[in-house]
Amino acid sequence: MSSRQRQRASSRAPRTNAPPRSPAPTGLAAPPNPRRIAAYLGLAVLGAAVAIAGTLVQGALFPGGLLLALAASGGLFLGGRLLTRTQLGALAPAVGWFIAVVVLLSGRPEGDYVFGDEIGLTLFMLGGMAVAVMCATMSRLSNSATDTGRTGA
Repeated sequence: MSSRQRQRASSRAPRTNAPPRSPAPTGLAAPPNPRRIAAYLGLAVLGAAVAIAGTLVQGALFPGGLLLALAASGGLFLGGRLLTRTQLGALAPAVGWFIAVVVLLSGRPEGDYVFGDEIGLTLFMLGGMAVAVMCATMSRLSNSATDTGRTGA
């Protein structure tokens, strides 16, 4: 091997005196993303709106309205989880939902509640919290809908 070929071979070799790169921080150590924060706040406001609507529907049409309100809450929690692909995506609307329900539970000084009866109140509160916990603690969803089945693509 000539000296010229050795120079070419050595110029293609990786630099060994370069400082090692530190990996980019992930999780809680990553810098905050303004778009993600705005999405979580929007989901929390939407959770409060669904709680107010669910409160009115379940109080007006007891058996069917309760199921409709719980289905809407579950759809919002699951949609937040799928949209953000994080557990916090399900918890953000759940926090907004819970705060709105607690505020509506406080009632008026006369003793009136927004909720119709005690059974509906209990089922709506416990059912909504159970649905929120189920959506937040689901296992990671697979990407089977977007998977093409090809390897290396």
